[in-house]
Amino acid sequence: MNRLMSTLLTTALITGFGLAIAAPAAAQSQARVRVVHASPDAPAVDVLVDGQAAFTNAAFKGITDYAALNAGGYNVKVVPSGATEPVVIDADLDLMAGKDYTVVAVGALADIAPLVLTDNNASPAAGKAHVRFVHASPDAPAVDIAVADGGPVLFSNVAFKGTGDYTPVDAGTYDLEVRLAGTDTVALAVPGVKLDEGTVYTVFAMGLAGGSPALMAVPSVDSSHTMMAADAAPTALPKTGASDSLPLLAIVLGGLMVAAGLARRRFAVARVRA
Repeated sequence: MNRLMSTLLTTALITGFGLAIAAPAAAQSQARVRVVHASPDAPAVDVLVDGQAAFTNAAFKGITDYAALNAGGYNVKVVPSGATEPVVIDADLDLMAGKDYTVVAVGALADIAPLVLTDNNASPAAGKAHVRFVHASPDAPAVDIAVADGGPVLFSNVAFKGTGDYTPVDAGTYDLEVRLAGTDTVALAVPGVKLDEGTVYTVFAMGLAGGSPALMAVPSVDSSHTMMAADAAPTALPKTGASDSLPLLAIVLGGLMVAAGLARRRFAVARVRA
C-alpha cells in the first residue's frame, strides 16, 4: 500500500507542475503502465488497487499517461463509479522491471476483459516514426490498415484483440484507410495523419462497426524522442491519447494519468502529402 501511495504522490507532483517532457523507458527497478478504456458500452468506473481507491469516474475513450510503478504484483478491481458492486474486473497484474505496458479494457461490458500489451518505445531511426495498431472494436471483422490511393498496406488481417507490430514509416502526413481484410472495401477513412520523426504511436480501433458509438480511430503518442535534448534528464511522463473501457490495471493507471492530464490527439487518415 505504501508503494502505491508513494507512486500516486510522485505522479501528482510531477504532473501538477505541468511538465511535458517525454520520459524514457522504465527505470531498472520499475515498470511503466498506462490504461486504455475501450469498452464501448461500459459505464464510468472506479478502480481499486490493492484495496485502495486509485481512480474514480473513468469513462470510455480515455488513454492515460504512463505511470511508473515498482516492479511486482498488484491486485486491481474495477467497479461502477460510486459503487462497490458488481466487480467487473478482478485481476492480479505482475509487472517486470524495465518494461512498459499498456492495459486495454476490451469487449462489451458483459464480456469485458483486460488486454495486456508489452510496449516498445525505443527510438526510431533518423527520419522515421514507429506505428502500432490495436484492434479493440468487438463487432468489427478483421481489417487491413493501408495508405490511401494505392499506398502500401501497413497492417494485414488484424482481428479483434489483435495487434499489428511496430512498423517504421517515413515521417510525414498520411491519408490512411481501415479496410475489410483482404479487400479494397474501406470501413473507415482516416485522413491527414501526421507522423513526426522520432515518435512512437499506437492507433486503437474503438467503437462499433454496427452500432453506437461508431467505429473510430483513436491515436496515442507513446513516446517522442525529439522532445528531449540528448543530455537532458527526463522530468515527466509522456502524453497519450484517449480511450474507452478501462481494464484492471488500466483503470488504476488511468486514474493517475487522467489526473495528470489526458493528451488526446485526433488521428486522421489519407495518402502521404508532399
